[in-house]
This record gives sequence, structure tokens and C-alpha cells, in this order.
Amino acid sequence: MSGIPNGAIPVLNAGFVRLVDTMGNDMSVVRSARVSYGKESKGEEADQKLINYLMEHSHHTPFEHLNFTFHIRCPLFIARQWMRHRIGSFNEISLRYTNYGDEDFWHPTEWRTNNKHNGQSSGEVDWGAEGSLPFDYCLHDTYRDIDKAYKYLIDSGVAREQARAILPMGSYTEFYWSVNARSLFNFLKLRMYESAQKEMQDYAHAVYALVQDMAPWTFEAFENHMM
Repeated sequence: MSGIPNGAIPVLNAGFVRLVDTMGNDMSVVRSARVSYGKESKGEEADQKLINYLMEHSHHTPFEHLNFTFHIRCPLFIARQWMRHRIGSFNEISLRYTNYGDEDFWHPTEWRTNNKHNGQSSGEVDWGAEGSLPFDYCLHDTYRDIDKAYKYLIDSGVAREQARAILPMGSYTEFYWSVNARSLFNFLKLRMYESAQKEMQDYAHAVYALVQDMAPWTFEAFENHMM
């Protein structure tokens, strides 16, 4: 696992989000909504109004006919949050078949403390004269020891499926995620919210940046009525 593919948005120190495939656009939503009446488009203005009406009044089924597939590289602790969104399809890289590289560890740009008023979130702090360097050294030393141990196990002939057990939650993983727009709305609403983990927000904003232009009426309506 290495490198940033063409067209991908870099996230964190070694992650990315890439839009691999789409099926449908704004008109897919319009057609699926109007099929009940045996009709399709009524013109651009009427079609856009229809999408806004559907979103505003929570008629979300037509948005299930607009689909996206993403290629994502993120730390394990982000992937595990991501895969709690079960309305979607996931296929993840397997460390039974691939070796792990020491470049594939997450490194933070900042260290935060727990929010005293909200146990689900964190906040920036001033760590004093020494700053957060001790935390950086601690993480670096831990990763170095884990990498050394992992390579020792692999070089000694231990199966990858067992050697991977020592890898930390800061290890990067990759997966493909296919999701329809209705389920994507829920993901974006929750994961772009200010109380979501900052690193998760970064990925959610990257996802949103990639899909906005694929169905501009749909995502404008999403911003107006769901965000």
C-alpha cells in the first residue's frame, strides 16, 4: 500500500479518498420519482424543484437510484467507524495476502484532549513549553518497535494472517465502498458534524467534495434541507 492514485484527494499523512465509479445523476432521481405517473422530465426548472421537494419532505427512496463507489485509504480506527454504516457494500484489503509496510502508520498533525462536556469529542489544547513532542516520540518509538516485530515474524516464516495481529489501530487499510445517495446523506450528516472525530470529518469532507458535482441539484438540496 503506497502512493496517492490520480484523482484522489489526500487525507491525513498517508490516506486518500478516490471516486472510482458512479451510476446515475440528478435525472436518475427525477425519473425514479416520476415513474409512478409514467413520466420522466418536465424541464430543468421543474426537475430541480422536484428534487428539492423530495428532500424537504423526506421522500428519500428516489435517491437510492443514484450510486457511488469510492476507494478509501484510512487508519483502522477510521475504517471501523466507517463500517458501522452498514447500508453499503465494503471490500477491504486483506493482510492475509499482503505484507504491511512501515510507511503505513498514521501520524497526527496535532494532539487533542478529551472534551470535558462531551465524551464523544475532543478539543485542541496548549501542551505547555514542551508542546506535544513527547507524544510524537512515544508514537514514533511504538511504531518502530511494532514494525521491527512484524518484520521479524514475517522474515521468520510466520503466516501473515497471524503476524498482522500485532499491528496497531493507527495502521492504514484500504477498501472499496459502494453506497447509494440516500445512505450517503446519512453518512455525511453524521460524519461532517462538528462532534464527529476530526480525522473522520476530514474523510467525510473529502467524500463530499468528490460527489457534489456528480449530482449538483441533489447535493444542493441536501445542504439546504438535511445539513
